[in-house]
Amino acid sequence: MILARVIGNSVATIKHPCFDGRVVLVLQPVMVDGLTAKGAAFLAVDSVQAGPGDLVLAAREGNTARQILGSDTDPLHSVVLGIVDELAGKAT
Repeated sequence: MILARVIGNSVATIKHPCFDGRVVLVLQPVMVDGLTAKGAAFLAVDSVQAGPGDLVLAAREGNTARQILGSDTDPLHSVVLGIVDELAGKAT
């Protein structure tokens, strides 16, 4: 799992049909402090109604994404699994 901050939404006029009706977020991986960027940003399908500024847990593995989103054949790679309320006693 990856700790990440939602930095925006993605918008596309042409996309694979598996993304119809789904929100795709732009995530920036962060260090355990929840603030320091770690690596390149990536796209993930939202499954928990997260929004910009939220600290989230995400998975970057196709099988996990397909299981969470209930799709055996769609080419999904990343998914937001949960919104983090608190880190080691620090409110986010």
